[in-house]
Amino acid sequence: MTEPNTLGLAHFLGQSDAVGKTLLAILVLMSVTSWVLIATKGLTQFFRKRRSEAFLSFFWNATSLDEVQAEITTHGVHEPFAHLTAHSMHAKAHHRKYGAAKLAEAGSEQEFLTRTIKKVLDEETMQLESGLTLLATIGATAPFVGLFGTVWGVYHALVAIGMSGAGTLDKVAGPVGEALIMTGLGLAVAIPAVMAYNWMARSNRVLTAKLDAFAFELMSFLTLGQTLRQGAEPSANVHAMPARAGA
Repeated sequence: MTEPNTLGLAHFLGQSDAVGKTLLAILVLMSVTSWVLIATKGLTQFFRKRRSEAFLSFFWNATSLDEVQAEITTHGVHEPFAHLTAHSMHAKAHHRKYGAAKLAEAGSEQEFLTRTIKKVLDEETMQLESGLTLLATIGATAPFVGLFGTVWGVYHALVAIGMSGAGTLDKVAGPVGEALIMTGLGLAVAIPAVMAYNWMARSNRVLTAKLDAFAFELMSFLTLGQTLRQGAEPSANVHAMPARAGA
């Protein structure tokens, strides 16, 4: 009567071989990795969003691009919008001062500026997506690792029961039930990883859309060479574009 009370994860691990223990170690490693990614990426997105909102608020209320340049020089670059602005303004000043001295600077000022903006957008996209592939892989493969552990455990349990000659329900249900623990662990690892991946992927799409809209307007300001006050009406309309993109 006391034997069922001894059944559980500890008993399952005691009865499992090297393959079962290795699969459990893989699931634990997957879980730790996914939660580290969720925590780091989540905090990074939170602070990135706050800093981006602060910079955009300053940008749209600035009177000229010189004022924006002074702000970036003073406080540095800590988020994608300031990064894009700083590189774009530097590219314009560099091309105007030195011209097309190298192949990377070939073409007109507008063409060089366009390439610079595209390069920065690609860099920001790569940075946003870093780690998401690993998170998606964990979410997709963890259930199968757990299922493999269950199949392996059931196989050994049935072999042991067959060798003992005791095929009653109470002898079969315990070992098989223990083996199902691995499937549960696989799902417990996969579900948070999949949910976090979907949330982060959507947040990245929203930020990328806002960054694309901002890049278009920044390109207009730099090529036209006007102050933000002179383009107050268009900039106000554009200011609403990122808000709709994030809605």
